[in-house]
Amino acid sequence: MKNIIETAKDDGRFNTLLKAIDAAGLTDTLSSQGPFTVFAPTNSAFNKLSRDQLQSALKDKDLLQSILKYHVVSGKMMAQDIMQQNSVQTLEGEDLSIDASQGTVRVNDARVTQADIECTNGVCHIIDTVLVPKKAEIPIPR
Repeated sequence: MKNIIETAKDDGRFNTLLKAIDAAGLTDTLSSQGPFTVFAPTNSAFNKLSRDQLQSALKDKDLLQSILKYHVVSGKMMAQDIMQQNSVQTLEGEDLSIDASQGTVRVNDARVTQADIECTNGVCHIIDTVLVPKKAEIPIPR
């Protein structure tokens, strides 16, 4: 079993996420002991952002850290644990709302497409949308 970063690298669906984690200076954090629960957006999830929005976010380290920490919860929460919650607090400080009432698990507006990918330092749940905290806004360059 590998840590969160190694697992994401081996998977191939998280190149954009890994690039963002690196640009935000969070690689060491997510390679550390943890444990962490990561809601991991795929490359396709990042493709829902415009190219300009993504490039803008990648250039703003504070904004990027805020967005990425909004995808991480302290502790290891398996899907069964998450489904019993209405919300979970992120490392960023804001809560994510959890809705498991429609037969799928939703985290804010994102759908969990694959759950419980166990890692040595936590667990990843794959989501189909990038989560953005309320106080963070990805500017669109003009």
